[in-house]
Amino acid sequence: MAMAKSVTVYSAEWCPWCHKVMDFLKENNVKFEVKDVDDGENAKECMEKSGQGGIPVTIIDGEAVVGFDTAKLKVLLNLK
Repeated sequence: MAMAKSVTVYSAEWCPWCHKVMDFLKENNVKFEVKDVDDGENAKECMEKSGQGGIPVTIIDGEAVVGFDTAKLKVLLNLK
């Protein structure tokens, strides 16, 4: 089991890649918070943290992963 980390996913209901990120996290038993960027405050926060306008953005212990980058997610989450 992965070490407990702070994980936040900035996503939108209509975004298929966002669902892929969340499915990946669930499959690996990673607890995470979801922030919907269709809420303007969350979109602004996401932009500030990632410097990106696109989603999904996954923040793991303060480090941003833009898009569905399984290799980077695995490294940051200490998954095999």
